[in-house]
Amino acid sequence: MDFGGGDEIRFERQGRVGIATLARPRALNALTLTMVRGLAKALDAWEADDGVAAVLVRGEGRAFCAGGDIVQVYEARGRGNPPVGFFAEEYQLNARIARLKKPYIALIDGIVMGGGVGISGHGSHRVMTENALFAMPEVGIGFFPDVGGSHLLPRLAHHFGFYLGLTGNRIPYGDALWSGLATHTIKAADQEAFVASLAESGDPDAVLADYHAPAPRESEQAVLDAIDDHFSKDSLVGVVSSLEEAAGRDEFAARTLATMRSRSPTSLNVAFREIASGAALSMDDCMRMEFRILNRMLAGHDFYEGIRAAVIEKGTAPAWQPARLEDVDEAEIDAYFAPLGDRELTL
Repeated sequence: MDFGGGDEIRFERQGRVGIATLARPRALNALTLTMVRGLAKALDAWEADDGVAAVLVRGEGRAFCAGGDIVQVYEARGRGNPPVGFFAEEYQLNARIARLKKPYIALIDGIVMGGGVGISGHGSHRVMTENALFAMPEVGIGFFPDVGGSHLLPRLAHHFGFYLGLTGNRIPYGDALWSGLATHTIKAADQEAFVASLAESGDPDAVLADYHAPAPRESEQAVLDAIDDHFSKDSLVGVVSSLEEAAGRDEFAARTLATMRSRSPTSLNVAFREIASGAALSMDDCMRMEFRILNRMLAGHDFYEGIRAAVIEKGTAPAWQPARLEDVDEAEIDAYFAPLGDRELTL
C-alpha cells in the first residue's frame, strides 16, 4: 500500500485498520514533507473506505516522533528560502486529523515532541506506553508550541498546558494520562496484541477496555498545586512574578524560574499569548493563528539562533534578541498575531 511515503512512512491494511508507521528511527522519526503528504493521502483514502473502521499511527524504534527536521529549516534560511510551505501542509494535516470522521489512534511508545504531538494529540485516542516521554520544547529553541499546541495545551487540567508550553519540560506517561494528553495507557509488551485485536474488531473503545492499564500520576500533589497556582496568572509577567516571589523558599519555583529565564524571551511572550488565546478558538482558527506566528518566526532571529545553539553548534549558549524578558516590546509581540492577508492558511 503506497501513498507516496517512500521509505520514510509505511502504510498497510491490517484487518479493519489502516496503519501508518513512521519509519525514520535514526532521525527519531522526525517529520518530512514526504511523510506529511503521505499521511494526508492515506487519511483521505481510509476515510472514504468502508472497509477501514479506524486509523492507527505508530513509530518505529525508540521514538513515536520527536518533531520536525529543524536542520532543514536552518539550511533553508541560508538559501533564502524559508520552508513556509512545509509548515502550511503540516498544519493542514494537524487540522485534518482533528476533523477525521473515523477513530484515529496514536500508539505512542517512546519520545513524542513537537511535530509528533501534532500527528497524535488531535486524534480521538492517544495511547501511551510506559516508554512514552512527552514535551513541547519549542521555547527552548526560540520557537513556539505550534502544530495545534494552542488548541491542546489550554485544555489540559489545572493550567498544566501553560506549564508545559512555557518551560518545555518533559513528562512521563502517568502525568500525560492525568493531564489529558493521553486518553489511555497500555503496557509496552501488549502493543502487538492490542494492534491485532484492534485489526480484528475495528473498535478502539472495546479493545482498550481490555488493554487499558491506568498509569499512576508521577508528579507529587504539591508540585501540581504549585503549577496550578503560578501558571494560572493572567499574564506572563504575573507568572514570572509569582515564581520570583516563591523562589527563595521553594525549590520547584526556583528551578522553574531558572528554566524559563533560559528560554527565548520573545518565544515565552508569544507562547503565553497563543495558549491563552487558543482556549476560546476552534482547532481551525488555532491553526490559522499559528500560521501567522510561524511566518513571523521564520522572518525573525531567535528560531534560527535556537537551532544553531541546540543542534548546529550543539552545547553553545543561544544569544536571544532581546536577551531579557524585561526588554521585550509588546508591540513586536502584537505583530506576530497580525493577519497575513492573502497569505492566510487555507483549511
